[in-house]
Amino acid sequence: MRYHNITKDDMLNGDGLRVVLWVAGCTHCCKECQNPLTWDPDGGLLFDDSAKQEIFKELEKSYISGITFSGGDPLHIANELDVRLLIDEIKEKFPNKTVWLYTGDSWENIYESQTVKKIDVLVDGEFHIEERDVKLMWKGSKNQRVIDVQKTLESENPKVPVLHCDDYRDEKDKVEVQRCANAESR
Repeated sequence: MRYHNITKDDMLNGDGLRVVLWVAGCTHCCKECQNPLTWDPDGGLLFDDSAKQEIFKELEKSYISGITFSGGDPLHIANELDVRLLIDEIKEKFPNKTVWLYTGDSWENIYESQTVKKIDVLVDGEFHIEERDVKLMWKGSKNQRVIDVQKTLESENPKVPVLHCDDYRDEKDKVEVQRCANAESR
């Protein structure tokens, strides 16, 4: 697996403060993608032990909620196995941290993936510039969904995603995270 960046204290790509791994490789090539540099699976840097330790160091911080995988596409064939193994290691070392993952694929195509089954929240769907809305939380266009993976997999029909949240930023552009159903009775 290759990657372009590790972002620290990120609050735009998932709930709470997070560490974000931006992987290389994407076949979706969305029009006006914000990260076209990440499309090439041979771009960026080799994900090595040093990069892994950088992520673990961030996850050790009590105020970090978890990790988000983005890119590129973490489910790209060049990434999926390494992402799954890294998730396993993170879940073992940091069981209270959440795992978010962004993909251009749709839930209906990937819900049986062994990697997807390990994450907490999935943001699915290609970015559609014509459906762009800067007031959306955690996604760039209205067609994308923020899916509670574990609740969906436990539901009677796992083909139908259970949405995590679909919150908006308020008019003053302050992020007001409205906990869905009182934080979904956590």
